[in-house]
Amino acid sequence: MMDESLDENKSESVLRCIKIAESRMSHTKASHSTASELVTAFFSCFSASWVYSKVVFLGVSFLERERRYKDAINLLKRLLFIFTCDGRRGNWTLRLSIDLEHMGCPNESLLVAEDGLLDPWVRAGSRMALQRRALRLGKPPRRWKVPSFSLFIKRKIREVHIQGRPLNCEAGIKSRFYGEDGAQCGVEQLALQYYAGEGGGWQGVHTESGIWLTIFALLMWDIIFSDFPNVFRNRFQTAPLDLETDNFYPARKNLIESQLQKIYDGMAEMILITSWELYSGTACRGVNWDRHSLPELRAAVTCVGGPCLASLCRHLAQDYRSWSSGMPDLLLWRFHGEYKGEAKLVEVKGPRDCLSEQQRAWLLLLMDCGFNTEVCKVNIMPLST
Repeated sequence: MMDESLDENKSESVLRCIKIAESRMSHTKASHSTASELVTAFFSCFSASWVYSKVVFLGVSFLERERRYKDAINLLKRLLFIFTCDGRRGNWTLRLSIDLEHMGCPNESLLVAEDGLLDPWVRAGSRMALQRRALRLGKPPRRWKVPSFSLFIKRKIREVHIQGRPLNCEAGIKSRFYGEDGAQCGVEQLALQYYAGEGGGWQGVHTESGIWLTIFALLMWDIIFSDFPNVFRNRFQTAPLDLETDNFYPARKNLIESQLQKIYDGMAEMILITSWELYSGTACRGVNWDRHSLPELRAAVTCVGGPCLASLCRHLAQDYRSWSSGMPDLLLWRFHGEYKGEAKLVEVKGPRDCLSEQQRAWLLLLMDCGFNTEVCKVNIMPLST
């Protein structure tokens, strides 16, 4: 009913849904604060309170569009009060800080951002966004001490600038360009053409997170589908119920770390081939059998190398929910001889685009893991005189 009301712009019906969901959600204690409760926290997404919380957050977005920030703030505070152990807290906290600033309350907005940075459930892009807000809002005289994370946030990400002939220049429409062969293409295809030519003779694919989730699943297949209590309730599941929770890694820590050591030691290609041959076509969360060929996957893991690949897989294993989106657009590779190569990850941005906080968080993380990363900015070619 909520989705239908939003689609048809029925404001009264939307407000009624918000009120009902908020009232019923408030009567359910959805916190999982003890260790014993955390083990089965992955069942919470099947609870009534979880469904009501989704309706309430849709209501927050509606109220923000209507500039009813005070009402949106009240709902966000209720969500944060009730759901104390929830991966969605980062986005809720960020929105609360933003809405408070819209209300002309920069001091309270700063306090919310600072408190959010102490919350262990605030991670990845939401955490980076709150850090950047804290830096911007926390200047003298509000704050005199520079936060310890300021140097990390201000790190420079290497940029490459290329030019293209635009097909359209309208705001709000995805940029299209003429490629080197004269055919129409997007910014990602234009960047692939650049890197294949004057950019250094790279091969590559436009994949974003897709190829990495496929590689992760193939390398961790036997662990993902290992027999642990309560995580598989029927034979149609494509992943354990706890994959996107904090329970996944600690419950399988020894198995995961053993596999990561094999990856670090250079056995990733062999593991990849074995999983492909045994399970090809079997449905699994994150795996796209049709989009990525085995030769592409083999080239990727070979050129990325064991240490970087193991580090990336560890982050996905420890926090799949936070890190399963937002990876760079392009994966590039080139071989030096028959068995050695190098890889590069590139985020591509058109003339009117900028990095999202999740993309920025991934780029900085990849840099820390030893990856070769950069941002490729496609600019409009100036008209010849």
